[in-house]
Amino acid sequence: MIRAAHRRVPAQQVYIVFGDGADQPWLRLLRPGFRHCFAALADETGWTVLDPLTGRLVVSRLGLPLGFDLPGFYRRAGLLVLGPFLPGEPRARRLPPLAPYSCVALCRAVLGGDAPFAVTPLGLFRSLNKMPGDRKSILTLASAAE
Repeated sequence: MIRAAHRRVPAQQVYIVFGDGADQPWLRLLRPGFRHCFAALADETGWTVLDPLTGRLVVSRLGLPLGFDLPGFYRRAGLLVLGPFLPGEPRARRLPPLAPYSCVALCRAVLGGDAPFAVTPLGLFRSLNKMPGDRKSILTLASAAE
């Protein structure tokens, strides 16, 4: 079987970042500190940030020196950071997902098919934070066992 070149990605680590930024008034109904989330991906060549904004997905390849501590930078800026996680395989689905596109949906998609279900950033934070054991391998264990 021939696989598409875009499926061969280098080894990545995923960090999920939670913050208070709200670009829509209705997001102010969510708990402060958990109104938005985005993903930062590290590979051997640097950092890529995936930040879903209303009506637009911002993908930025950051020009930072190798070894830069981006999660530490975000923590010093007052954001909550969970990770690193190793992204798992996509989930095999027969039907399209019924959940709307949101920052949480994007973060779950980056984590892979074994990412915990959540609707809000706080729900995702709680689910990821409760995961037992080594967070680097937890999302890939279920895929490897199948």
